[in-house]
Amino acid sequence: MNADDDVRLHLVPLRQKQAKDFVTQWHRHHKPPVGAVFTVGAADQHGVLRAVAIVGRPVARHLDDGETLEVTRTATDGVRNANSLLYGACWRAAKALGYARLITYTQEGESGASLRGAGWRTVARRPPRGGWHCASRPRPPRGTEYVARTLWEAQ
Repeated sequence: MNADDDVRLHLVPLRQKQAKDFVTQWHRHHKPPVGAVFTVGAADQHGVLRAVAIVGRPVARHLDDGETLEVTRTATDGVRNANSLLYGACWRAAKALGYARLITYTQEGESGASLRGAGWRTVARRPPRGGWHCASRPRPPRGTEYVARTLWEAQ
């Protein structure tokens, strides 16, 4: 039996700073997003924070219609089922706040099992892109350039 098999998770409220600090420590390839509309965490039966989700305005301007939010980051310490719990909670919270749509992206090579487990569906597959760097506005590489993505939507 795995040590995480007997972990019972429950949702906890978080300040943005707590969520961002957790992302800094645990996320594999991204820094914390700049802003957020709301954040939520998953703690174990001992009160230890095990995972977080950060929800904000959509990164893509054409999706920022005032009725759509995006799960811009999730991070976990590896505990099972935490992301599914958080994705479901984020959609319930977004609906309760009056939003009509909640989206997120996965990178190529990520299975999306947590999203499927929370009832989300694939909306589109996005081809790799070069990033945001241009001569008139140089930006440092983030390590996620040229990676295909999948767009998901909560149902």
